[in-house]
Amino acid sequence: MDSDEHKRVLDPEHDTAALKALTHPLRIQLLGLLRQDGPATASELAARTGESSASTSYHLRVLAKYAFIGEAEHRDGRERRWRALHTVTSWSNESMESSAAGRAFVSLSRRRQIEHLERSLARYEADMAAGRFGPEWVEPSGISDLMPRLTPESLTELWETLAGKLEELTARDADDPRAAHVVLLTAGLPIARYDRDDTGGEDAAEDGPTRPDTDRPGATGHEHAGQQDTRHEDTRREDAGREGAS
Repeated sequence: MDSDEHKRVLDPEHDTAALKALTHPLRIQLLGLLRQDGPATASELAARTGESSASTSYHLRVLAKYAFIGEAEHRDGRERRWRALHTVTSWSNESMESSAAGRAFVSLSRRRQIEHLERSLARYEADMAAGRFGPEWVEPSGISDLMPRLTPESLTELWETLAGKLEELTARDADDPRAAHVVLLTAGLPIARYDRDDTGGEDAAEDGPTRPDTDRPGATGHEHAGQQDTRHEDTRREDAGREGAS
């Protein structure tokens, strides 16, 4: 396991048990909630997830066993509080592709991220309707599904540029009281273009961008895990960022 203050890097050869631990959907959700909202008890997380305290307590202990979370400072001596040890979970896509277990883990993680985006959209709409955010957030918020033609090298450069700019802006806004958690889910998935006679049919070739001209790329959602989460560093894709909050 290669890790630092902010990142947990999973190696499919050495972290087999940890990978298996993260395939449970509730564990992914719990890890994401801890990354997104900060330390919490099993009872508090049970209330947020609709699970029993016994269930969340068990799954939190599993996450702790594989060093995804640790004990936080206790408010009192009655109940244990947990905190996430890293803000993102990442891995090498190339390494994961070498085994069936690795491929299954990556596929599951990505689908959890899509679910996280759906929940985040609903939460965003509810927050805006309730006036929890001011009108200044309306214009920069949004979702886009552009389909540019890029080479593998250009896609890698795009990930690196995004990661660098995100790090810069995050540091700049760290002490700004106006800053808020922004769910930023990015994807770069090459797809083959089908001819009319191929299995995909004409519809497959016609799928394309649906981003309106008035919409800007914005809050599109580590659990955290993410989570949770932030996507690319060197050749390593952080596909389970605030999994966050998945």
